Amino acid sequence: MNDDAMDMTSMEMTSPGWLTPVSWIFVALGIISAALVLYDIFGRGNRQPNAAMNMVWPISALYLGLFGVWAYNRWGKTRSNGPEGLRAQPEKDLNARTVAGSTPGGAAATVGHFIGVPLVVASGLTIAGTNLWVLIIVIALLAIGLLFVFEYFFVSTADRHNPTGKRVGIALLTAVVTVLAFDIGMGGWMLAMHFGNFMPAPTDVSFFFLMQIGLVLGFLTAYPAVRSLIQRRNKVNA
Repeated sequence: MNDDAMDMTSMEMTSPGWLTPVSWIFVALGIISAALVLYDIFGRGNRQPNAAMNMVWPISALYLGLFGVWAYNRWGKTRSNGPEGLRAQPEKDLNARTVAGSTPGGAAATVGHFIGVPLVVASGLTIAGTNLWVLIIVIALLAIGLLFVFEYFFVSTADRHNPTGKRVGIALLTAVVTVLAFDIGMGGWMLAMHFGNFMPAPTDVSFFFLMQIGLVLGFLTAYPAVRSLIQRRNKVNA
């Protein structure tokens, strides 16, 4: 691996001393939050009507922390272990549906990070002398692919009256728009850390904490796009 390819791992000396203990606290809260949601879904049998959401909600809690647990209990939780079995969720207002609808994009970006970071660092690929651009592109492509699969196989079932080509187009458009909107926050945060000489090594716990912040920012910048997509889909299906 050449020196340029290591530029993500060469700036750890600029991190302040308080960052490491704070990072451990928030990373631990994320892991605990994800474990709580996983236990409720699989341990207590509160499975999601949409099977993919059984993993989307825990992954969301991994970076959203306690807010992710609250959001799951408020808008995502089912009651499949009761006498009535798995019940449909009550009708949600647009804001609640947008929060829930933003979680798959965040989960796709999170998985994209776990896959993309080691791949890019190991590959040694760079653009303009830095591997950050490669990382942003790879994560975006992975997230788009994952979100497309989710949208086509788990969301577009309500659109089965449409021809396959149209369903593919809707799923792909949703995935691309959501991930690009998500990258305004996430990618912007990564660029700010890189050019501010504040990017820790991917093996450092502070890297995961700072990625949590970036994922939260991405969640926020994706919110208006997801809201618009939901409104558009509602009009089409009305």
